[in-house]
Amino acid sequence: MVYKFRVILDAEEDIFRDIAILDDDTLEDLHNAIFNSFGFDGMEVASFYTCDETWNQEDEISLFDTGDVPGEQRIMSDYKLSDILDEENTKIIYVYDFINMWTFLVELAAIEEQSAGAIYPETLFSHGEMPDEALEKNFEADNADDFYDEFEDGLDDDDMDMFEGDDSYEDYGFEENWN
Repeated sequence: MVYKFRVILDAEEDIFRDIAILDDDTLEDLHNAIFNSFGFDGMEVASFYTCDETWNQEDEISLFDTGDVPGEQRIMSDYKLSDILDEENTKIIYVYDFINMWTFLVELAAIEEQSAGAIYPETLFSHGEMPDEALEKNFEADNADDFYDEFEDGLDDDDMDMFEGDDSYEDYGFEENWN
């Protein structure tokens, strides 16, 4: 079977590519198809992230094994597309280049029979030009302003005077390590 994906760049303008790829190809094959269709050189690290129906990020599937024990972590080449995506699970997030954080929403749009003579993967449609820079990401929590309120105790620097002259603690001499 052929999986047809719409790969949308997370940007202010509509920039997307439609890609057809075989269902038994791997996530690494999809990674290659995506970076080629968007004009990247493929020299940067990338990851896919499983997600729910509302694009909430879940598990990471990286290009390379970054685990503590070699071979313990499954990577893109270990997953066939059909292992991760089907009629029920149609969405996955793709991040290319962790410095610039090019982020793509990848959605399975159709599952069709393979066309005779077609070569896969194939970019079926291209819309929009890549911007020079990725959209800046803001990783601030929704309730960041409320965080410190929870720990507000009403103490200020003057209140710390109560510890002056208290020699009841042992000095381990760690200051020498900071030089």
